[in-house]
Amino acid sequence: MALVGSYVALSKPLAATFPVLLLAWLRFGIGGVAMAHWLRKPPGEPPLTRQTRGLLFLESFLGNFLFTLCMISGVKLTTAVSAGVIMAAIPAAVAVLSWLFLRERVAPRVWVGVACAVIGIGLLSLSKHELPAHASPALAAESAHNLAWLGNLLLIGAVLCEASYAVIGKKLTGALGPRRISALINLWGFALSTPFGLWLAWRFDFGAVGAGTWVLLVVYALAACMWTVWLWMTGLKSVPAAQAGVFTVLLPVSAALVGVLALGERVGGAQLLAFAVALAGVLLATLPARAAPRRA
Repeated sequence: MALVGSYVALSKPLAATFPVLLLAWLRFGIGGVAMAHWLRKPPGEPPLTRQTRGLLFLESFLGNFLFTLCMISGVKLTTAVSAGVIMAAIPAAVAVLSWLFLRERVAPRVWVGVACAVIGIGLLSLSKHELPAHASPALAAESAHNLAWLGNLLLIGAVLCEASYAVIGKKLTGALGPRRISALINLWGFALSTPFGLWLAWRFDFGAVGAGTWVLLVVYALAACMWTVWLWMTGLKSVPAAQAGVFTVLLPVSAALVGVLALGERVGGAQLLAFAVALAGVLLATLPARAAPRRA
């Protein structure tokens, strides 16, 4: 999650250069080439069942494809402050979905950790005063008046997509290894984005893209499709989904830290308080439980 937040913060030049769906198609394509050897079925792995195939499709469709569309479209229609507040609900959504669908028992201190995560990132979001990207104040005000409700609804959809990604990923780790999951859901992402990618690539001037942007694209694709997914799926093999969901607070926290350290942005007291509360939630949810005393 810290790596996700880092590459999100550093991928602004890519979003300014490539259309969103073309960027997604290139990302999945580069990731597919890098993970081609991960597609091979390892010895001893059982054949894919219909249920596992369906879960792989849903993991890619909800967690990769639909999440990106809902997130970017939602932010364009509402304010960045609203987006941050709504996305702060991801840990709570993961905990609820894991309780409903995986029948996981969520310990009280994990619920407290979830609350800290939501409060911390909510404070971080409310401490900012931003308008939607690429919009003038007048357009932002008009958007907030007319279509903010739709933007907020799309962001709620993005929260549910990301929470579903964590829960479905936990289910998949019981049947497949992390590398194979990473490669298969990336393959589905490439298939879903190919029609849009081909259409946009036909009209795009690739010759105008600089060498530095291509290098950044390759690093972004490897981080987004390969490294982070493998790390997440490997962790989910031994960590309950509700507990893992608390770690999503590191996404906005690391993105903000990269903004301060690499992009020259400033951080104030409210942001530092938000970081402290959010990280306290991670500690509450992940510290090992105290062992029960033995009786003589």
